[in-house]
Amino acid sequence: MAQLNLRVGEVRGNVARIIAAAARARDEMQAQVVVFPELALTGYPPEDLLLRSDLHARVLWGIEELKRSLSGIDVIVGYPHEVDGCLYNAVALIRNGAIAARYFKQHLPNYGVFDEKRYFTAGKDACVVDIQGVPVALTICEDIWMPGPMQQARAAGAQVLININASPYHVGKGGEREALLRQRVQEGGMPIVYVNLVGGQDELVFDGASLVMDAHGVVTARAPAFSEGLYAQDFSISGADEISAPPGVCHAPLPEVASVYQALVLGVRDYIEKNGFSGVVIGVSGGIDSALTLALAVDAIGAEHVEAVQMPSRYTAQMSMEDGAAIAQALGVESRVISIEPAFNAFMQSLQQEFAGLPADITEENIQARCRGVILMAIANKKRKIVLSTGNKSEMAVGYATLYGDMAGGFAPLKDVPKMLVYRLAEYRNAIKPVIPRRVLERPPSAELAPDQRDEDSLPPYAVLDPILELYVEQDKRPEEIVAAGFDEATVRRVLAMVDRNEYKRRQAAPGARITRRAFGRDRRYPITWGAI
Repeated sequence: MAQLNLRVGEVRGNVARIIAAAARARDEMQAQVVVFPELALTGYPPEDLLLRSDLHARVLWGIEELKRSLSGIDVIVGYPHEVDGCLYNAVALIRNGAIAARYFKQHLPNYGVFDEKRYFTAGKDACVVDIQGVPVALTICEDIWMPGPMQQARAAGAQVLININASPYHVGKGGEREALLRQRVQEGGMPIVYVNLVGGQDELVFDGASLVMDAHGVVTARAPAFSEGLYAQDFSISGADEISAPPGVCHAPLPEVASVYQALVLGVRDYIEKNGFSGVVIGVSGGIDSALTLALAVDAIGAEHVEAVQMPSRYTAQMSMEDGAAIAQALGVESRVISIEPAFNAFMQSLQQEFAGLPADITEENIQARCRGVILMAIANKKRKIVLSTGNKSEMAVGYATLYGDMAGGFAPLKDVPKMLVYRLAEYRNAIKPVIPRRVLERPPSAELAPDQRDEDSLPPYAVLDPILELYVEQDKRPEEIVAAGFDEATVRRVLAMVDRNEYKRRQAAPGARITRRAFGRDRRYPITWGAI
């Protein structure tokens, strides 16, 4: 099982990695078959790159290069294949310089983050091929979520089913997959080899966790999550032609918070490195969100590539300055202090005539946030780095963020992380090594843009807000259903109104790693302008 981190669009580089992995599987591991993820040649998801003829020219070159370069091992690899004007999501078995078998994906997902019907035509037929005397069925990703392809494979005489995947991560996804595979095993009575992509691609994170499940529903081999590598599984054939998968190396599934943390680290690392940034700049406030973002960045790319900037105003508490400095020091990050007071005063002077006779309000708060955004973006531009914004999912949901201020940045690691989960992740990171002071975890959160300001002056407590948001955003529950779940009706309607009217902000937000079942962006696509349903 070749669990690789591939790059979308980089066919030449992906082909080189496939050849190297196959050669290692053959020469060092004595493997007879090596299996790669879905659309391995192009990376996943290639999106509208699939509409470009030059991509398909490179794919054709890549297939020929694999056929020319590999021998002595069966190579099972995914790629887009065009026939008579129709494009298929395909998997090929390459054997000794030729394609010995080819299968077209039958079930094309077109929900959530998937848009495969935009590009691909669905296949119809099973593909069963002889591998070392064993009839093996080839399938692709979504095919395993439906009973049809397994039934086809069994009817065609298959004794093992191989399923190649680009299955993105969300909380609890590993358990869902194994339960589903167990159901397919019960239907087909045969082992399943499940090979998944690993790596970050824009908002998506692919967790790997490739596995083999035997004909009794027992996982006999499991690759680690969020890690590249080649992972072996032996199969044996009894005298009665019964195929069995003896126990191999089986890495334990990660606990929930650990898996979320590793997903975020991988998402940050791949976004920065695959897009060629030299490092990151983060505005550090002394609060929990910026502290966790700083820790994630350090764990992703190393402290030497991370710069922390404290930008105090007249409302910044001394403890915020102390805690921000302590976090940067604990993580070994270069840190500096740049006051926003001169910039803020200059803006207020420039706007003095426009604001004459008008009382101070949220406008002045937003100007402070935008001063910080300008400073961070200027540093990033000058040093060829990227700004990581620090807002969390709870704030983004209700619009508790300033456009072109604290929302400024190229990537938002916590964009899909609810506030209460932010605290759990911070505790998890501190358990590895204490880097976030206790009072950062315990003090009431504040934007510090006005005297004695707290988040709960503008929002319900996060312990109330987060479950309301989960019901509305992730589960599409109606207001009446949320109230029936035990929440105050006035609070529910206020929160839902905030979510609805702030779509325009979210549409302009930086991308961020997806870790829940339904993230803003690819998953949840609401109009900006719409009337009451």
